[in-house]
Amino acid sequence: MVKQMRRLFFMALFRQLGIVWPILSGILFVMIGAGLLIGYIEKWRVGDALYFTFVTGLTIGYGDFTPRHMISRLLAVGIGFTGIVLTGLIAAVIVQALATTTRDGMK
Repeated sequence: MVKQMRRLFFMALFRQLGIVWPILSGILFVMIGAGLLIGYIEKWRVGDALYFTFVTGLTIGYGDFTPRHMISRLLAVGIGFTGIVLTGLIAAVIVQALATTTRDGMK
């Protein structure tokens, strides 16, 4: 029973991800693009810029790197907002997959 529910959950999850993939990939593209632009402005390595992007986007906190230029700070705010949207989208997909699993598992 548990294996069947797990299988149903992952099938529903991948189905839901397939539906929202264009939106999800667009959000990731915007976040990474803004992060690389911040890295270019701040003269950071690419790895450091990507690290900053995901720390800022997923935790709404600067972490180890802090932008010094005003445009970089504004871009970081944008990364923070897109990170909130990304987190909400992923949570919605997981909740929908759980609801589908529960509904299909009761049949």
